[in-house]
Amino acid sequence: MPLTVGQKARRSLTLTPDHVRLYAELSGDHNPLHFDESFTKATGKLSGLIVQGGLTTGLLHALVATDLPGPGSVFLSQNWKFTAPVYIGDTITAEAEVASVHATKPVCQLQVRVTRQTGEMVLEGEAWCYRFGPGDP
Repeated sequence: MPLTVGQKARRSLTLTPDHVRLYAELSGDHNPLHFDESFTKATGKLSGLIVQGGLTTGLLHALVATDLPGPGSVFLSQNWKFTAPVYIGDTITAEAEVASVHATKPVCQLQVRVTRQTGEMVLEGEAWCYRFGPGDP
């Protein structure tokens, strides 16, 4: 199905201590901000353990690969910023909207954002995606 400007998709995930533990095992990210409550409280800026940024952006990877543009899609570039920490126990929702579609290539630009269950934005930005199809390199 061809992409059109304005097309949207979203997906949600509730983040658990198991997500944080598994991500740390895979990535090596054992920052005490994810595991040591006394450390996070001592910062004076955080109200609890936060999840690795890769878990937040990982939901965008799933959205692109599965929902919009969909199977066969990969990121070409990403430009986003984290606007608030994501805490263990938060339910985050990743959303993408097609901002532009290349006229001759399977490339599109997405506006992306991630919010927590309260509606607060935790990430915003844009990404360019390429969608491989049969016969593509």
